[in-house]
Amino acid sequence: QLQFVESGGGLVQPGGSLRLSCAASGFTLGYYAVGWFRQAPGKEREGVSCISKSGDSTNYADSVKGRFTISRDNAKKMVYLQMNSLKPEDTAIYYCAASSRYYCLGYVPPDRQGSWGQGTQVTVSS
Repeated sequence: QLQFVESGGGLVQPGGSLRLSCAASGFTLGYYAVGWFRQAPGKEREGVSCISKSGDSTNYADSVKGRFTISRDNAKKMVYLQMNSLKPEDTAIYYCAASSRYYCLGYVPPDRQGSWGQGTQVTVSS
């Protein structure tokens, strides 16, 4: 069964950094594009970044471009999101998800397989 477990969140001051991890099980991660999403309190879930199956294509929402970096290790079935220069508006629960396709549509996967994981909370506050 397709499952994701997100980790690495926490409380950080503005300007700080965090590295989120997404562990996948139940399928061959290397076949599919993977995206990171986030949901802030009172807001809809939104796409943040997407990486193609091979990792040669990465895309970012304008709000995080230049600050976040997505990467993957298919051998370890892991996808990462390095977040630098964090801002209070980055506060949200972060989720990862895989597409059934190998490519991204901009900074989001074209669709999503399986259910959402529990996510990992990121809080940026002084």
